Amino acid sequence: MAVRASDGSNPDVGLLYDINGLAKAAPPWFDRAVGFVGEYGIPLLLTLVVLWCWWTVRRRGTLTDSVSAVAGLVWAPLAAGIALLVNVPIRGFVERPRPFRDHQGLEVLVGGKTDFSFVSDHATLAMALAVGLFIAHRGFGLAAIGLALAEGFARVYMGVHYPTDVIGGFALGTAVALLLAPLALGVLTPLLSAVARSGRGAWLVRSRGAAGPRRAETVGLPEPRLSGGPTEETRRNDLAA
Repeated sequence: MAVRASDGSNPDVGLLYDINGLAKAAPPWFDRAVGFVGEYGIPLLLTLVVLWCWWTVRRRGTLTDSVSAVAGLVWAPLAAGIALLVNVPIRGFVERPRPFRDHQGLEVLVGGKTDFSFVSDHATLAMALAVGLFIAHRGFGLAAIGLALAEGFARVYMGVHYPTDVIGGFALGTAVALLLAPLALGVLTPLLSAVARSGRGAWLVRSRGAAGPRRAETVGLPEPRLSGGPTEETRRNDLAA
């Protein structure tokens, strides 16, 4: 195994040791907590944020707002899944070993990592979800991006990824979520508009007790024609007379 270079010629390895070195100074219970949070906790929290956002956007704003936001929310996990699929050939091509295989003295908080290191699946999934959520709702999206950044830090702290593995995951997740969003939303938005017009599935897009105007034209429905008042054509005929 190679030891840490003392001349600082490799910033990636140096930063790995600096961040992972915090685990050696921390109490064991804290390291166990970070290991659990970095492996399972943050992905679960991101899922809860997505569900919370869905519950919120169904009950506020106009029907257009709900349809657009729910379309973004549906895209978020789809983007994460696509990004993970894209990462499969990248990992196979780069074939970068886990850092603890090439460097001594690392505090590895999670065992059983035998696959390749670049790029981080956890960082990819977290950032793709977060960016997809940001497309749907700025506030919830910013909170999710904060969780994704914490996920990336945790992966290095745990000794299972280099910092560049995490940065690569962030870049991949962001690229997939943003670049494919116009195509995905172009398909999902009319589909969810149709769901909103349906009887049984409408609650998925809009809560029945939602406050705010429910504008018919936002989902392609004809505007209701109000009766009892003069039309524009009637007013023009009166003026001509």
